[in-house]
Formats: sequence, structure tokens, C-alpha cells
Amino acid sequence: MIYSLNGTIILTEPNAVVIECGGVGYKCLTTMNTLRVLPKTGEKAMLYTHMIVREDAVELCGFADKSELACFRILTGVSGVGAKVAIAILSVLTPEQLALAVSSGDSKAFTKASGVGKKLAERITLELRDKVKKLGVTETPGEITAASAVLPQGNISKAVGALAVLGYSPEEVTPFMGGIDPSLSVEEIIGQTLRAIGKK
Repeated sequence: MIYSLNGTIILTEPNAVVIECGGVGYKCLTTMNTLRVLPKTGEKAMLYTHMIVREDAVELCGFADKSELACFRILTGVSGVGAKVAIAILSVLTPEQLALAVSSGDSKAFTKASGVGKKLAERITLELRDKVKKLGVTETPGEITAASAVLPQGNISKAVGALAVLGYSPEEVTPFMGGIDPSLSVEEIIGQTLRAIGKK
């Protein structure tokens, strides 16, 4: 398994980037969101990767940060969602937006991605919401509670529930939310929390 690539960008194209490491150019399928934050051709870059091995091909998928990689792995665990569809979804939705879409039941958000119709969008939302329930997070009117934790209310609480979509339990994320302004939007709180987790 190749965990990451750190080298020089020698080529970018829609949904792909080639990074040269030790004289070898590795082509990675990637999202438009990752391409937007990568430096220019000829400059150094680092991508977190996921390797897909099939009978007819071996492919690498690369992501600018761990949260996007985590979203990719979660999405490809949904029935009917392959690597290309997951990349298409993450090209139109950031990890924060994906978490919000699932936690709020907004299946229409997924139909913005190429190759995602209404039925597949509904399946993604349903299957990922089921994963949240398995983590012990359930929504109740005006709040989100967890079986083993007392959570703050308002947007912080909504962010905790949304982060469960990405596989984070309330116990894991609440320590990183202590200094976050609760008046921020849910998406901003999710983003700050993910950045804090990534620095750990």
C-alpha cells in the first residue's frame, strides 16, 4: 500500500495529477478540489493516496488532505459507488459539505456530481446515515445526542453529528472543539475541527 507521495508535479489534467518521486512519475486520479489547492507544475507537492488493485489495472487516487481521503474511502464503501464516482462527488463537495449533506438528508447535493442520479444519491445518503446511527449518534428535535457523551448544543452539536458521517465519534471530536466560536456556521466548525485533527 502506498500511503502518500511527496515529489514534483510534472503534469496536471482534469481529475488527474502526475507526481515524480525518485525518478518515477505516479499518476493519481484526484478531485477538482485537490487540483485547486495544489501548487503549479514543477513545484513540490504531497498527496495522501489510496491504491486500487483490480484484475485489469492498478490505480492510485491522491488527495490534498486526510479528510478528503477519509471521505473517498467512506463513499467507495457505499454500494454502487466506485472510485470515479467518489472522485466526481468530492470534486463538487468538500468533506464539510458532504458531512452536512448526509447529516441533513440532502440527497440532492450528490446529484451535482457527474454520474450520480437521484436513486444513487438517495442510497448514498441512506447508507451513510445508517453508519452514523451505528456510531451511537442520533438526531432528536433541536439537538444531537450520543449514548456515551454529553454534547454542546447549537451548531457545535450539529457539527458533531455531521462529523460522525466521516467516521469520527463524539468522543474523538469534542476535545478539538473547545476553542471554536459556537456562532460560526456548521460548515466552518467542521472545517476548523478537521484542520485541528489533521495537525495532531
